[in-house]
Amino acid sequence: MFNLKTATAVAVALSITATSAFAEKVLRIQSVLSNTSDEAVMLGKFGEDVAALTGGSLKIEILPAGAIVGPRDIMDAVDAGLVEGGFAWTHYWGGKHVAANLFGAPVAGAGVGMDNIAFLSWFQYGGGKELYDRLWTEMGVNVKGFMLQPVGPEALGWFPEPITSMDDFRKMRFRAPPGMVGAAYAEIGVPAVAMGGGDILPALEKGTIDAAEWCCPKPDSVFGFQKVLKHYYLQGLHQVVVNADMYVNGDFYNGLSDTEKKALEVAANASLSKSMSYRIYENGKALKDLTDNHGVILEDTPADYFTEYMAAAKKSLQAAADENAFFAEVWQSQKDFADIAVPFWAGAQASNASLGKAHADTLK
Repeated sequence: MFNLKTATAVAVALSITATSAFAEKVLRIQSVLSNTSDEAVMLGKFGEDVAALTGGSLKIEILPAGAIVGPRDIMDAVDAGLVEGGFAWTHYWGGKHVAANLFGAPVAGAGVGMDNIAFLSWFQYGGGKELYDRLWTEMGVNVKGFMLQPVGPEALGWFPEPITSMDDFRKMRFRAPPGMVGAAYAEIGVPAVAMGGGDILPALEKGTIDAAEWCCPKPDSVFGFQKVLKHYYLQGLHQVVVNADMYVNGDFYNGLSDTEKKALEVAANASLSKSMSYRIYENGKALKDLTDNHGVILEDTPADYFTEYMAAAKKSLQAAADENAFFAEVWQSQKDFADIAVPFWAGAQASNASLGKAHADTLK
């Protein structure tokens, strides 16, 4: 005999069991940027992929800079479980471990000519990911890292007037990133000044600095460099490769199901391609707008910059390798990879770059 009361009780019990089995988990990720930045836009796309791949059991919530802690405290906050995840550039944590520089912004392409695409080849197939996974243990933090967004190559920067040689460059007080990148500039006599993004434009307007770099045409135009400087140099060595990544608290990560862990991995791999594709087009549109509508003049970087900066970068890399065994291991892995891959990749890219420049010249 059908018993409605009993059937209802069974249905409720099954519903509770199903709800428990598929309880939604929320991974809050605090970024070092605002939620309107291109990085946050692409991080949102990553989150959409994760939610779709997990059937909604794992959702990503993006928190802007300063939502819980200051940008420089994000790694400590994730390590302690104060927030489940963080998002920054790997080299932000070079103060915690010098090898972070080789993953986030290997100066001058690690001194061996690696661009952002070659870096991904090393990371995914040349042993880089295994070393990246070890970085957090070497750093002494309880996190699981995911490389998400390759950027680059970054522009040399913005100048008040053309520079025809390094002698001209050395007359400029130049905003440069901190760490190994800035140290290489100092080594070749450029008065490099490190400062946060929000301070750059006011410093240029006040004359505290003369020239500056930040990133690439799209982010640079959002900053408003074109309002105060008109001479723009795309070719630089300081940050040929720049990578943004996500950090997940180790305990939170270990509490995920195998499916959810795999979803993070798959979505992260997809993000590498999506981010690079997105930025090529966005930077192209921004550069066209800068030159067509804002009086920005594209200049060619002086030849002596490349020889001087590369020598200084290699000196800095060797000094770090001499002082830290894990740094030396990572750098050796990049050099071994480059010995095999760069002759092919640089040679293949040279013809494409020449053809591309020929096309660009017709547009002038």
